[in-house]
Amino acid sequence: MTSLPRPTTDLSADEARRIALRAQGFLGAPDRRSGVRGVLRHLGAVQLDTISVLARSHELIPYARLGAVGRKAVDRAYWTDTHAFEYWSHAACILPIEEWPHFAFRRRAYRSRPHWNHELPEGAYDQVIKQLRAEGPLTATELGGAKKTSDWWDWSGAKVAVERALMYGEVVCVERRGWKRVYDLAERAVPAELLHDELEDAECLRRLVRLAGQSLGVGTRADIADYHRLKGEQVDAVIADSGLAPVTVEGWSKPAWADPAALATPPRGRHRTTLLSPFDSLVWERARTERIFGFTHRLEAYVPKPKRVYGYFAMPVLAGGRLVGRVDPAREGRTLVARQVTLDGARAVPSVAQALIEAASWVDCTDVRVERVDAPELRESLVRELTRALA
Repeated sequence: MTSLPRPTTDLSADEARRIALRAQGFLGAPDRRSGVRGVLRHLGAVQLDTISVLARSHELIPYARLGAVGRKAVDRAYWTDTHAFEYWSHAACILPIEEWPHFAFRRRAYRSRPHWNHELPEGAYDQVIKQLRAEGPLTATELGGAKKTSDWWDWSGAKVAVERALMYGEVVCVERRGWKRVYDLAERAVPAELLHDELEDAECLRRLVRLAGQSLGVGTRADIADYHRLKGEQVDAVIADSGLAPVTVEGWSKPAWADPAALATPPRGRHRTTLLSPFDSLVWERARTERIFGFTHRLEAYVPKPKRVYGYFAMPVLAGGRLVGRVDPAREGRTLVARQVTLDGARAVPSVAQALIEAASWVDCTDVRVERVDAPELRESLVRELTRALA
């Protein structure tokens, strides 16, 4: 590992929290003119997930920052005019198209990968490329079928081939249609000036480490590595040349780095009050969320129901720059149902009510019903706040 310069800036825990909030788009006036595309570029990656309760996670991300942006407009912003591409970053993510060259290191790694979970049938890869060239863009179903059986992991030969081609970078997901990936050849979908793998691994990694630092504002080695799922040693190899500044943060036991631009201007402005997707980049790394907010966040969708503590899709509530509770939502017709609400004391009640009202309006619900509150004595005051707002 390259020796690093000594930190020249000491941050308090509160300063680090506020820097992180601003970097993630939750402190200060939202940039509504740049809209959803601006959010994507600001964050560098927006995670996708199959779960849809109020909305899918990639819709919730801009909503949390911009407010009630039209849901159809979100997909149009991501997918029209070759603005973005889908690839493996923190997980399956929507990424700004200009970052295509900087994932060359990952495409090369996939091309040299010796073992795969699915066997590629002979001739299937060439057939998929030939069909896309002649008929694309196409879904896996249109290419010959997504699955051989009803089991989700039992992919057809065409699905194995097209997903392999996506990882290699020969094919791109150009949109989601009914949540199905729509594939086309990269040579058609990626602008010619970006369609190359010329950058060496070190240059790709430097860029992604710098982007992660900018998107986080301030973070430890583990925080920065997790943002685009880099290995720790990959971060170590380039962080001294990434342009990030070493800092110390009160209460953080590990070294940290910050975006110099974030250090140059004190973070000020209005805080956003909102429900957060469990896949929001503000909270997707549990150790960081606990360190910055003192808040334990865990998605329980895949936890057996009897073992869930907060609910199937518990959404953290952000207010005043703090995480003040959780709501596990559902929808019944035009009613947003708060199946389970967890509150950080009575002071959280108005903020949680505000977040619920705004979310209900966004998904075209006219009523909010509260079922269970972890502190039963606070249920009445929450219902009263909601009733007053809806009147």
